[in-house]
Amino acid sequence: MSANDLLMQLADGAFHSGEVLAEQNGVSRTAIWKQVGSLEKLGLQIKRVRGQGYQIEGGLDLLSEPVIRASLAADAAALLTQMDIHQCIDSTNAQLRRQGPAVVGASVCLAESQSAGRGRRGKSWLSPFASSIYLSVGWRFQGGAEVLEGLSLAVGVMVCDALKDLGVRQLSLKWPNDVYLDGRKLAGILVEMNGDFSGPCDVIIGVGINVQLPESMTAQIEQPWSDLRSVIDESFSRSVLVGKLLNRMLPALAVYEQEGFALWRGRWQSLDAFAGRSVIVDNSGQRIAGEAQGVDERGALLLRTGTGVQSLHGGEVSLRLQETSL
Repeated sequence: MSANDLLMQLADGAFHSGEVLAEQNGVSRTAIWKQVGSLEKLGLQIKRVRGQGYQIEGGLDLLSEPVIRASLAADAAALLTQMDIHQCIDSTNAQLRRQGPAVVGASVCLAESQSAGRGRRGKSWLSPFASSIYLSVGWRFQGGAEVLEGLSLAVGVMVCDALKDLGVRQLSLKWPNDVYLDGRKLAGILVEMNGDFSGPCDVIIGVGINVQLPESMTAQIEQPWSDLRSVIDESFSRSVLVGKLLNRMLPALAVYEQEGFALWRGRWQSLDAFAGRSVIVDNSGQRIAGEAQGVDERGALLLRTGTGVQSLHGGEVSLRLQETSL
């Protein structure tokens, strides 16, 4: 019996007797105790009560490949070449880099938790077990990196569309890669590219979405944040949410090489959280104050300053409001 087998049994949130678990799995009670310890090392809080057994209070919403595939529309399903779900890995982006992209269609990697999740500019991304979405999509573009400008912004629109399909409102986007819910960070996007400027280019798109962050983790977050469970009353499955994300992302990636960011620019600007607001931009240590004026046709931030309008691209550029620490 593996720790994952035990996890599947405890995921219902009920108490399970150690004696019964041992009998059901054909192992000793000591083996059950050791596997419980293995699960606790993943960050899971398992209640132990004498006479009742073990419990994951509240249960877990574990990812399910059959549920994800059943949630896919026909066009998205036709573009999905490979999907892997891991219990715990360093990061889904790193895993896709190791295995390489599919030659045709999308490679998808998901994890219940990450030990080294990353955001933009090398920042860590907290990845508690079964509490969020940690998703990476690998895609090969034949036209090269030059046709992929603005891709991270377009993906932000795709993520907002998927969340709206789930019934989420009050969404906005912060340039270049954050999704906000009612003014607080809900999701982040990390796009990594490898290839020629004008030849084949492999792209890995990482998406992290807060679903239900445990209280023990929230003190480590250094900015205003939100999660989906705080705004959606009815129960929903993380697997269904993954299906909605892929339904929006995969068909869009299939046309992005031909359409480019132009197809998404207007949509992005309608969701711009900082449009017309006074901001401070940190460009590799150089701070520039100005008024955010949306983005150009390549996805660069337009910043109005005393000397005119400047175009700023991603990389080591960060953005915040002058009057707040967002």
